[in-house]
Amino acid sequence: MKVVLFCGGLGMRLREYSESVPKPMVPVGYRPILWHVMKYYAYYGHKDFILCLGHRADYIKEYFLNYNECLSNDFTLSRGAQQIDLKSRDIDDWTITFVDTGMNATIGQRLKVVQPYLNGEEAFLANYADNVSDLPLQTVIEFFRKRKPTAMFVSVRPTHSFHVVEARDDGVVTEIADVGRSNTRINGGFFVFTPGVFDYIRAGEELVVEPFHRLIAESRLLTYCHDGFWACLDTFKDKQRLDDLHARGEAPWEVWQCDGPRSR
Repeated sequence: MKVVLFCGGLGMRLREYSESVPKPMVPVGYRPILWHVMKYYAYYGHKDFILCLGHRADYIKEYFLNYNECLSNDFTLSRGAQQIDLKSRDIDDWTITFVDTGMNATIGQRLKVVQPYLNGEEAFLANYADNVSDLPLQTVIEFFRKRKPTAMFVSVRPTHSFHVVEARDDGVVTEIADVGRSNTRINGGFFVFTPGVFDYIRAGEELVVEPFHRLIAESRLLTYCHDGFWACLDTFKDKQRLDDLHARGEAPWEVWQCDGPRSR
């Protein structure tokens, strides 16, 4: 299945990086978060990527045009550093299509722009390109295929420290609880679509607003509930958390560290 990655946002809550570096290129360890997302999908056999570019598209293109395999693979250096013998490779079997989808486009608009690149696909995957998880992708796809909706997204429990409040009309609080312990779920940014989703998107619309509500009205939208690890690189605090997990070798999203590839 092809994988559409939304890489055009400004990342306003990561201003320490986003003014010079596009959000998908903010590093976790020695690779950008975008690489971690792509590596996750590639592990499950989905290696045909479509990048929806916008803000600092040049930065993302240059990164892959000048990609250095040595940074994340073992190699032998010989002949006075003239010869490099890589012991493994990252992206030699990846196909990456770079598409300029506009500087200020919504996710819905970006998805519509890449529609021609999805002709002939029975279904495809999509991701916001800034969230990582130990999500069992095979199980998610099987769930989708068995139920045959038009669209599906993964819902997760919030990770930020907020409190959900319930109150009467007069302002008297009846309940307050940590959002992570409530029944509240949020959109985790992992999607599975059929091409039929394009029939629900109008010009200028945000994907999860009007189009998703049209799908809901026709019972064509599903969610897969995931209670395992999930994290989004949305703030500098999020980056610190992911960096710490990576540095300790305790990064649950690095499913490729397991033995052997997974089937599609």
